[in-house]
Amino acid sequence: MTRICVTGAAGRAGRVTVADLLDHGYEVIATDAVAPAGDLGVPLVRADLTDYGQAVEILAGAEAVVHLANIPAPGRHTPVTTLTANVTMNYHVFTAATQLGLRRVVWASSETTLGLPFDVHPRYAPVDENHYPYPTTSYALSKVTSETLAEQVSAWSGVPFVALRFSNILGPDDYPGFRDCWKDPSRRKWNLWGYIDQRDAAAACRLALEADVSGSSAYVIAAADTVMTQPSVELLRQVFPDTPLTRDIGENEALLAIDRARDVLGFAPRHSWRDHLH
Repeated sequence: MTRICVTGAAGRAGRVTVADLLDHGYEVIATDAVAPAGDLGVPLVRADLTDYGQAVEILAGAEAVVHLANIPAPGRHTPVTTLTANVTMNYHVFTAATQLGLRRVVWASSETTLGLPFDVHPRYAPVDENHYPYPTTSYALSKVTSETLAEQVSAWSGVPFVALRFSNILGPDDYPGFRDCWKDPSRRKWNLWGYIDQRDAAAACRLALEADVSGSSAYVIAAADTVMTQPSVELLRQVFPDTPLTRDIGENEALLAIDRARDVLGFAPRHSWRDHLH
């Protein structure tokens, strides 16, 4: 596969994914409903994926799609708008991709499918793919619903679907803000102090295109570490004392488990906030 359509190309994850794919020799069709801020390196085609006809047009000629276009978080729109817009976009892209004969669909699911925000303690830690489905917002429900759609459409068509359950996608400009959380761990308990560097998120998209997979599968995509300086075991005991650990973990190891992504996709985070803050 060499010609990839990236939806949501003007967004945070989309921009770095386009750049990563171009750097690795892929041809990219970039699309979004809004214009990008700055140059993407390729032309951007404006398309509204809540319109099925536009989804078909933008995917025509692509060999695979990295589908990142969705309302990206709860609270941006009303719950009804978030649910209906995301599920509609996802169904349109999934269906158009299979009807056009694309060879793979890689798409952005979310860590929120696992129970975020963790106002109630997680059942266990590190939280892995089996801590699912546990939607607590309409946004999370839109992703759980879409993972079900992906399972069915993949089964009908035989096209592999790869859902990436991204943690909070951030970059170097965001990392100084972590200092505000170090004295009060409860400020970032909502996702077990997780994050994913935007460059590693882009790499995960590319690896998902290249991995030897079939059917519909889903993977937690997070950094190897937490956003905190405090050891992970201490954080868990302080904030979620009733949550058992299922295995030993490293000093600052992430409490969102990336083992499956590492084993199946070859995903290995290369970037950490610790490389930028001292």
